Amino acid sequence: MVERISRWVARNAPKREDMARNRWTRPFAHRADLWRFTRRSVPRGVAVGLLVGIFLMIPGLQIIGAALLSLPLRANIPIAAAMTFLSNPATTPFILVMSLMVGNGLGFRADINSFYALYERRAAASEWFAWLFSDAAPALVSGLFVIAFVSAIVGYVISVFAWRWWTGIKWKRRLARAEV
Repeated sequence: MVERISRWVARNAPKREDMARNRWTRPFAHRADLWRFTRRSVPRGVAVGLLVGIFLMIPGLQIIGAALLSLPLRANIPIAAAMTFLSNPATTPFILVMSLMVGNGLGFRADINSFYALYERRAAASEWFAWLFSDAAPALVSGLFVIAFVSAIVGYVISVFAWRWWTGIKWKRRLARAEV
């Protein structure tokens, strides 16, 4: 299964020449380290994608933000862009509620019952903005930052261990083939 996914990614991932032809990616096409899957760039890409994807919460801007933050950190851009999809319409309400709880735990005050009431009655965007800019913004932003930062660290550590596990499996297969 994993090998099939690897082949699909290798077949469909943009090539360096494709990047050089595109006017938006041309300035970054010469930086091959941003597109290669290495033991250092992949965990960085996971961390950047989780940090930006959870903290920014604006679809479309998440991918752009992850790509821009990947440049100075030498993170893998495709992985960073893919990890921003963790915050999707299905997970966003949970992330927002948790960030409000974390923000309240840090000393900021946001009424979570008002959040639930707005959600249940499918309030208009103007009502959401009025509630957000009243007293919930500091709790929400601080909670989002804490959750995004912790998620980035956990994602980095998990991807380092997953990379080591995967390369260990590949080495065992190579040794088994060499002995035959």
